[in-house]
Amino acid sequence: MMRGSSHTFHIPVMGLAYTVDAPAKLARFGISSVVSIIEDNLLEQMRRFYCIREGEEYRPIQEEEADHRALRVTAYLNLLGRIVKRQTEELRAEEFTEGTEIVKYFELLPSYAPVRILFEQMRCMDEGAEKSSLQEKLRHKIAAGSIDVNIMTKCDKTNYSKSGEALPPEYSDAMAALRGFAMSELSSAIVFSAGLNPRLYSYCESFRDFYPDGQGQLRKKIILKVSDYRSALVQGKVFAKKGIWVSEFRLESGLNCGGHAFATEGLLLGPILEEFKNNRGALSVELFRICNAGLEAKGYPAFGQPPPLKFSVQGGIGTSTENDFLLNYYGFDSTGWGSPFLLVPEVTNVDRQTLSQLTKAQKEDYYLSDASPLGIPLNNFRKSSSEKQRKKRIKLGRPGSPCYKKFLAFNTEFTPIPICAASRQYQHLKTGQLRNKGLNDAELCREFDQLTAKECLCEGLSVSALLVNNIPVPHGLSAASICPGPNLAYFSRIMTLKEITDHIYGRDSMLNALDRPHMFINELYLYVNYLKREIEKITAPVTDKQMRFFRSFRENLICGIAYYNALLPHMQQETTRCLADMKNHLFATDFLLRHLLFPTEKGNADDSNPYPWTTEAGMENGKAM
Repeated sequence: MMRGSSHTFHIPVMGLAYTVDAPAKLARFGISSVVSIIEDNLLEQMRRFYCIREGEEYRPIQEEEADHRALRVTAYLNLLGRIVKRQTEELRAEEFTEGTEIVKYFELLPSYAPVRILFEQMRCMDEGAEKSSLQEKLRHKIAAGSIDVNIMTKCDKTNYSKSGEALPPEYSDAMAALRGFAMSELSSAIVFSAGLNPRLYSYCESFRDFYPDGQGQLRKKIILKVSDYRSALVQGKVFAKKGIWVSEFRLESGLNCGGHAFATEGLLLGPILEEFKNNRGALSVELFRICNAGLEAKGYPAFGQPPPLKFSVQGGIGTSTENDFLLNYYGFDSTGWGSPFLLVPEVTNVDRQTLSQLTKAQKEDYYLSDASPLGIPLNNFRKSSSEKQRKKRIKLGRPGSPCYKKFLAFNTEFTPIPICAASRQYQHLKTGQLRNKGLNDAELCREFDQLTAKECLCEGLSVSALLVNNIPVPHGLSAASICPGPNLAYFSRIMTLKEITDHIYGRDSMLNALDRPHMFINELYLYVNYLKREIEKITAPVTDKQMRFFRSFRENLICGIAYYNALLPHMQQETTRCLADMKNHLFATDFLLRHLLFPTEKGNADDSNPYPWTTEAGMENGKAM
């Protein structure tokens, strides 16, 4: 893969608050990051904070203003753009002396980057005209990282006026956020995650910045976060038919990731990467043909040649050798490093209490939960203050949360206007319904636990930025939610930006003492456990559809294991021990899956083992798991 002078990793969006101001902290060093723009209240609070800090005038955008959501997004993004521009200009003007930010800029770059090599050559020179000339050349090479933004496409709730009337679709949360980005002065990308949203995607057609100018340049770009090749192809075509080019497909592991987990049907990351590797050229040609036809139909200038189409991957990467393998073997353009950056206060907003808990966390503290009101599995942290608050409210007989922000209010089971499944109102109404269903104690307990597992993510995932920056917390709701990927279990130190960057590029190691399997093995285990969990949820006779799903899931895992066995000889950067461990893990898991038994109906097995996973021999051979 041809590598340029910039960084080969990006920092994905994390929660609502954890990367909300990351560009102001590191974009000047050439590192790109992603800001969530759904929570306009938080953006307004952060805008006030940064206006005061930067000496800029702050004019509040009140909720009474007709388009306040979009206006808040635009104002905050424009502010970030100004801050990063000033910071970059100041950095570029500094002297090349030890300890300055201009020196830090080049020291953070990968050692193989041409501009880093040029910097090291300059460093060794004696003072004189040649060194000064090279320094000026280096200054011109400095480029800020991109200020990209994220919209989780499912967060597209209809909003209502104070009189209870539904507002037009363009005032929904996601569409207002999109409009705010489109109207901003930024030239960057918007990351759409969580699947296809036809209404939101169609709304992109309203903004000229998503189309090429006369030189074929895009001021605003589209990045799609996807979990497999088919999703990339389908969604890419949706945009191409509109004449809109998708500039990057951001592939994320379905389970070995932070935040919401969108599991595939047992399709593992390695085989998915292979499919992208084999088809990326054909995908680019196909989308280029469709996109130009869409542009011509609209009367816009067509592309003269296929514009750049990047491919990136994220989810569970933990070592420089894993990172390099993804870039070199699969030919991907960049990698995403998320959860480890939660331990980097220079970059992310993690409150002091949560940060301390993360440094002391055990592997079992990271788990896949049912905490999301969206009904999507959520990677979670057992020791968060929001989890303690949730349990306390249940103990006091008042489960659920007061619901002020309503970004996840989609449930209409009891009310004409949607409410949130994590709200106190919904959980009170649902609890009453459960008590009247005539359930036995065990069934009632199971249903109640499932109901009250939901937590308020609107408050929990935004409050940390307020706590870190000493911004007043509305309504006293100071409990923080955090949803790292399970890979964070292997990092326990508070790190500097230089330390984590050195780790990514193989100049240092920040891993703790835990024995860490390869990222492909970790994901495999997560999928096996996910399959177990799905089967254990069954309380009624298994349907043919469920059986087809379970069998297909297992077959995909077995095929993935065969793929990894064939891949091992190509993983030459890994140590002999790592490869031997991978081989053993793959053998044991393959044996377990091949002997896995599916229940055919409720109560088909003895009470001591209602879901027999393997034969006795299989259990013995699967102990390596």
